[in-house]
Amino acid sequence: QVQLVESGGGLVQAGGSLRLSCAASGSIFSINAMGWYRQAPGKQRELVAAIGSGSSTKYGDSVKGRFTISRDNAKNTVYLQMNSLKPEDTAVYYCNAFASTRSTWPGSHDYWGQGTQVTVSS
Repeated sequence: QVQLVESGGGLVQAGGSLRLSCAASGSIFSINAMGWYRQAPGKQRELVAAIGSGSSTKYGDSVKGRFTISRDNAKNTVYLQMNSLKPEDTAVYYCNAFASTRSTWPGSHDYWGQGTQVTVSS
């Protein structure tokens, strides 16, 4: 199994910044991609940003130019630097990893963190 532990959420004023972290642990064999999704009340979960094992990145349209995703492969950790935050960024942010374990390799599965609340006040 793979466990994901997020940290860094909180309350910030519009225009401010936050940095989220997510550390993966467990019987990891390899992590193909890691990313962040978010879900606001009454809305579907949406992609915020993702990063592949080769450091290729993808961003949701609403965060391009404001958020930056990065990854430390040695620590199995992914980061999300969020700048110029807006009230519409308010949501629960979930960490995701597409990974294989020693028992599932070569197959990979999606794993999710418990979520961290980000609230942006106007």
